[in-house]
Amino acid sequence: MQSDERPLRKIIHVDMDAFYASVEQRDDPELKGKPVAVGGGHRGVVTAASYEARPYGVRSALPSVTAKRLCPDLIFVKPRFDVYRAVSQQIRSIFSDYTDLVEPLSLDEAYLDVTEDRRGLGSARAIAEDIRRRIREETQLTASAGVSYCKFIAKLASDHRKPDGLCVITPEKGPEFVASLPVAHFHGVGPVTAKKMERLGILTGADLRDWSLPALQAHFGSSADWYWRIARGIDEREVKPDRPYKSVSAERTFDEDLRDADRLAAELTRIAGYAWDRIERAEVAGRTVTLKVKYGDFTLITRSKSFVLPVPDLDAFTLAGQALLAALYPLPKGIRLLGLGLHNLSEGGVEPPVQLGLAI
Repeated sequence: MQSDERPLRKIIHVDMDAFYASVEQRDDPELKGKPVAVGGGHRGVVTAASYEARPYGVRSALPSVTAKRLCPDLIFVKPRFDVYRAVSQQIRSIFSDYTDLVEPLSLDEAYLDVTEDRRGLGSARAIAEDIRRRIREETQLTASAGVSYCKFIAKLASDHRKPDGLCVITPEKGPEFVASLPVAHFHGVGPVTAKKMERLGILTGADLRDWSLPALQAHFGSSADWYWRIARGIDEREVKPDRPYKSVSAERTFDEDLRDADRLAAELTRIAGYAWDRIERAEVAGRTVTLKVKYGDFTLITRSKSFVLPVPDLDAFTLAGQALLAALYPLPKGIRLLGLGLHNLSEGGVEPPVQLGLAI
């Protein structure tokens, strides 16, 4: 997997368990043990769900109305991103005691390269156990961790024994671990690709490994090399601290091409809520809103609007996206995919809201 000239990397993926919802349950004892959803309200979607809510099918990005129908006892709480950021910084401070090589993915998860055993704990497993112990003691929250020789498998491993679990996958066991899992669980294989793989008879990592690179290229183009490598447990990406964001977005592919203006507006509002959640998790601000549209014949277009000041909040972000969509009417054909994103980013989030002129 790695060159003989350098040691195998020791990588930990730490993922907080139902982070937003767990913080709310920690801070309000009356919520403990109950199905909780963070979000709802004007956003219209679930931002995060507690483990008590998940057996009912409540999950992130689910419309609030649907979530309440699935779980009548569901308790909605408003998100408190200032609190989540503060707890996230507390957790990152713990990470920094073990390594400088920390790559945050969001407020609630990160990769750590602990190849150098700074504290002399003896193994990556011991380091992960100590990090999880400190998180529990210092924040009263639980984290799951995956330990392996590469980022791809470490992330798979952290999901394997959630919540409050630890999973170690050694280099010898890496390929077979990947082979045993559904491809739908793989990072980089989204729902649409997973369905396409299913139609081709690719259900597990073992099925994917049976395909040659040329055969994968015929169906998946430039993504084929990644699929071929991960099916064999190969991932040589380094842990990169302070990973810069070029843009933050969300998109959705529909089961059928859409033309109805009200339906498309509702879908875009939902997508905007999910994208804004990612924007807040990434702690960035941006001045350019970009709409992505893929028509039924796979023609792809983008439309953007830039502002002098950063987009201040979800409402302004959504309004800008809706104006960009409205400018496309009358539609030449049905829409297969909608996406909305924020570009021209800077770190640190948005200062006190500023009223922007959003006429397009």
